[in-house]
Amino acid sequence: MDHTIRVDAHHHVWDLSVRDQEWTRDLPALHQSFSLEDLRPLLDQNGIDATIVVQTLNVREETPELLVLAQQNDVVAGVVGWVELSDEGVADEIAQLRASTGGEFLVGLRHVAQDESDDEWTCRPDVLMGLRAVSDAQLVYDLLVREHQLPSAITAVRTLPELRFVLDHFGKPLIDTGDMEPWRTRMIELARFENVAVKFSGLVTEVVSRPWRVEDLTPYVEVVLSLFGTERVMFGSDWPVCQIAASYAEMLDAAHELTSELTASEKDALFGATAAHWYTLDVA
Repeated sequence: MDHTIRVDAHHHVWDLSVRDQEWTRDLPALHQSFSLEDLRPLLDQNGIDATIVVQTLNVREETPELLVLAQQNDVVAGVVGWVELSDEGVADEIAQLRASTGGEFLVGLRHVAQDESDDEWTCRPDVLMGLRAVSDAQLVYDLLVREHQLPSAITAVRTLPELRFVLDHFGKPLIDTGDMEPWRTRMIELARFENVAVKFSGLVTEVVSRPWRVEDLTPYVEVVLSLFGTERVMFGSDWPVCQIAASYAEMLDAAHELTSELTASEKDALFGATAAHWYTLDVA
């Protein structure tokens, strides 16, 4: 029987001796360096064959470093990097990244829009111009937005039907309080657009006032799976950020428990095939 590919579609690495991660300063568990060599044994122990490494900072220097990392490590099948979308030369910058060392591993781009004070950032005219360049380059765009920023993401998705989008972390619903609205209504609207997929990631860290339980996550997972189906949902660990709340194995066990009712083929999609297809990964 052929082995089914298992993909972790969302993790990070950083080296504090190279560049500070100021957002981790008040998070002792994260204010340290994390390398691919730290992650590799966790991948091996949990049967993960390939990964996508994702940018953490809106800085130009990080993406070329991640592309070199991908070129040097077989387990990294893709890089979601960063460019300044509002720059008029964004198409040239993407082309330069593509032509650089490891450029063939560039599969997508992302901006930490969740930290933008302008909730309409994602659908600003200058950002939409940059997103058109992302589409022209046949790359994916990862949406990192909070629940209240979903309307701007929906506008961008509606405006650019030719661009493949991936919504990170379920759009950060308010799992800690158990609120379903208006998140659910906005996800219903987003799911109508076939150019959008969702990452099954970043959920355990949304419960901040108490220890998380699988039951806290269940209603949100049910909504996403019912709306998008496994052909548009992909697993991502969000390592090392997940370690605030759960080890890699604990987080993966929770994901398996939350999807236990799926068929074997649906699980194959969610835990590997969907990511490989959506990001056009070169994986066997």
